[in-house]
Amino acid sequence: MMSNRRYRKTGCSAVTGCLLAMTAAAVFFISAPAAAHDRIHIVGSSTVYPFITTVAEEFGKTTKFNSPIVESTGTGGGLKLFCSGTGDTFPDMANASRAIKDSERKLCAENGVKDITEIRIGFDGIVLANAKKSKHYELTKRQIFLALAKQVPDVSGKLAANPNEKWSDIDPALPTVKIEVYGPPTTSGTRDAFVELVMEEACDEMPAFIAAYADKDARKKACHLMREDGPYIEAGENDNLIVQKLRSNPDALGIFGFSFLEQNADVVQGSAIGGTEPAFETIADGSYSVSRPLFVYVKNTNIPTTPGLGAFITELVSEKAAGMDGYLAIKGLTPLPESELREMRKSMQSITDKQNSN
Repeated sequence: MMSNRRYRKTGCSAVTGCLLAMTAAAVFFISAPAAAHDRIHIVGSSTVYPFITTVAEEFGKTTKFNSPIVESTGTGGGLKLFCSGTGDTFPDMANASRAIKDSERKLCAENGVKDITEIRIGFDGIVLANAKKSKHYELTKRQIFLALAKQVPDVSGKLAANPNEKWSDIDPALPTVKIEVYGPPTTSGTRDAFVELVMEEACDEMPAFIAAYADKDARKKACHLMREDGPYIEAGENDNLIVQKLRSNPDALGIFGFSFLEQNADVVQGSAIGGTEPAFETIADGSYSVSRPLFVYVKNTNIPTTPGLGAFITELVSEKAAGMDGYLAIKGLTPLPESELREMRKSMQSITDKQNSN
């Protein structure tokens, strides 16, 4: 029987996550009828999903508490559920591949969710990957923008609908291959981070955009617009589905988190961006510029009422999980600097102690 939580599952988002869901569905998605707050419920980012399911599995095996239920809903969808109210019918935690927005904090406050803690669990790169048997791409952010933006400068220097159909239309040195890029939808934190780190950075100082949008906020919105005429293909929140499409389409590229590249390194390869390859080391030292922190948000008021929530937070930021040699690093997460992780642990301990003493 399904859990009594009112969530919609959108599918697995990693090979390992899907295998866990199929072979141990009782752990994450299917459970016996549940009493109020009998276990932790977590929703959110498909990028963070495989990391949190790994912690949930370890937590279930090594503690007296029930394994948390983890659902991949996308960052935006997860935070909407998280902020929709308090009580047993709403999640205890939300994963996010970008920081919570002011509008989401406002929604939380309007619905009585006022005591929230942000946990940074590490870093992840965003890759533009293709099948390993295909040509390896070396791209600049400007070239990516000219491939995927809704509007680009024309020969007269004014903005026009993007006419580029092949990569070679952008630069003759690039392959004479149709532009096909599978990527996440607008509800995805990976999409938000990609348009900010790649599209906006490439576009913001283009004379044509400055001339057309003197207001910086309006220009930012215009820079974020992806084309809708075919070359950019929304593939949902399931990053593993993008990997599958790249395996069957050698001409296509896909946008997803570095951890999925690591997990599928036998079939896909990451493109160099700005002269730097995506790798654990280049994300950790900041030389790979398309990277972002990953977050988990928790309702502090649920710590004393949801069995194991405080202990789960402790496990999440522990050295064995989140440290440089922890099991999340093995999974593909780039850890926080040790000093930051120590401070995060102290902060989380203080919050759990305070909530449990109330």
